Amino acid sequence: MTELTTSVKVRNKIRHKDEMTINILACIVVGLVAFISLVPFYVIIVSSFRSEASIIAKGHSLIPQDLSTTAYEYIFRTPKTIIRAYANTILVTLVGTFLAVMMATMTGYVLQRPDFDWRNKIAFFFFFTTLFNGGLVPTYMIMTQIFKFKNSYHALILPMAFSVWNMIISKTFMRSISYELTEAAKIDGANDIRIFFTIIFPLARPLVATIGLFTALGYWNDWYQCMLYESKEEMYNLQFFLNEIINGIQGLKAIASMGGTVDISLDALPSETMKMAMTVVAIGPIIFLYPFVQKFFVKGLTIGSVKG
Repeated sequence: MTELTTSVKVRNKIRHKDEMTINILACIVVGLVAFISLVPFYVIIVSSFRSEASIIAKGHSLIPQDLSTTAYEYIFRTPKTIIRAYANTILVTLVGTFLAVMMATMTGYVLQRPDFDWRNKIAFFFFFTTLFNGGLVPTYMIMTQIFKFKNSYHALILPMAFSVWNMIISKTFMRSISYELTEAAKIDGANDIRIFFTIIFPLARPLVATIGLFTALGYWNDWYQCMLYESKEEMYNLQFFLNEIINGIQGLKAIASMGGTVDISLDALPSETMKMAMTVVAIGPIIFLYPFVQKFFVKGLTIGSVKG
């Protein structure tokens, strides 16, 4: 008995050492990955506060040197314009994300319900759109000539409001919610809308956070819809506005390289530092959003996985 107890203690001690070794190695690997992931962001922030001449002469570095705020001065030289671009982007992101989440979750919920006889036939029409689309020219004509969405928020929101991929994810997740909950609510007299918002939607928080984050990132980083449908400066979103700034600087440099005259020295145009400053300005708010949805986002990544 004593020998058996001693053997068990030895095995437990060895197992404990092995677990400690694995944990230490895991912490080292995760730390290295985190460090490698954070270094580019650090370089971008440092480079955005350096002078243009310093970056051209010495390249990017981890050590701050020749600090300058010229790039940010160019971006914020017209505060009202960039504030308006920020407001447009925030409005489009909030409204578009809300619509996208509602449509994806509602459609996914309906198409997985076993009491809906037409679910497979209707799902086919959604899946078919992933193989074929009308193309840019017909889409542009429909948006501008038929729906009259030129220079409006509708053009920035509606084209991205529904995603078949998000609907498929939603449909898969909804299958994990017991249908007996819906049946019990119906017996108690609840209609479909009340069942969805009081029972299904609260249980789908991981799904909502996952779809919401992906959709919000898509709206926040979108400039293509603005380029196609917006010609008035007051309708520009943040990404397109920053793109116009850098294109203007590159245009001035191109004119000067062809022998033209410009009213400013080329050395004073912060094209390289401007790119870094634009990145900081554009990604700052969306980075602060991620910690609030991280726990739901991680859980949402396992949607559709095999559960034991």
